Amino acid sequence: MKTITLGFSPCPNDTFIFDALIHGKIDTGGLTFAVEYHDVETLNHQAFAGALDVTKLSYHAFAYAADTYELLDAGSALGFGVGPLLIAKDVALVEQLQQVLDDTTGSSLDQSKIRVGIPGKFTTANFLLSLAFPQLVNKVELVFSDIEEALLDGRIDVGLIIHENRFTYQDKGLLKVVDLGDYWERTTGFPIPLGGIVVKRSLDADLKLKINTLVRQSVQFAFENPKSGLAYIKQHAQAMEEEVMYKHIELYVNRFSEDLGEEGRAAIQYMFDEAQQLNIVPESRQKLFLTNREESEKKTV
Repeated sequence: MKTITLGFSPCPNDTFIFDALIHGKIDTGGLTFAVEYHDVETLNHQAFAGALDVTKLSYHAFAYAADTYELLDAGSALGFGVGPLLIAKDVALVEQLQQVLDDTTGSSLDQSKIRVGIPGKFTTANFLLSLAFPQLVNKVELVFSDIEEALLDGRIDVGLIIHENRFTYQDKGLLKVVDLGDYWERTTGFPIPLGGIVVKRSLDADLKLKINTLVRQSVQFAFENPKSGLAYIKQHAQAMEEEVMYKHIELYVNRFSEDLGEEGRAAIQYMFDEAQQLNIVPESRQKLFLTNREESEKKTV
């Protein structure tokens, strides 16, 4: 029996996806998985060190880890209407930043003095922020769940929120500047690539393909049995209300999670090409995807 080290976040979308795989609800063919739970930025940094056999990471971070890892067909978070939100407490600042984005009367705003709370330098959220607001450079890295409180306490001026905070910021009196996912979709027409599941290039080729198939089967099991992992998902959901928990899952787990398909692959490739052209990420000549498109399509038939 071979043990594979596996890292993902305790967020409901990840625990929903991996529940069947790690709890024996599907036949793993003799593989066992030693799981580590971390926030996405910790997972990103572990990926830079090549610490795990299989791991979740941000697509932004993948650009820095592509020499070590390649992308599985299943397990990704892509979609429409799933992007990070830039939020603030001050109405005037919200309006000024919206004017900057609209390229109208916001040019006099000194963005360099605006303190921005971000969930990590290598998150896809920060990548999108850099595309929309390249002059917002005074960034403070925070755990994603602390960003709302930092805004309310006045430690930052604007905050970049992800995950379940999309559903809670309004209840705290905070205001949306822009949905950066919507900004991406309007400017590119693609679903937004947030996070993916990658496998070490150095593993045996057949083993990598087996892991690829097992992750897809785990996603399929979750879709067919959505309440099967409820207790496990709740255990890691930080006292999240069940309604919010399932909103979170519905938002981030979709057809792209089962298989990237042609549209998902094109979105990821576009993101990498655009980021390299703008010098946001280092150039890499590595093949991003474990399987080619034809191999992926055969496995879904």
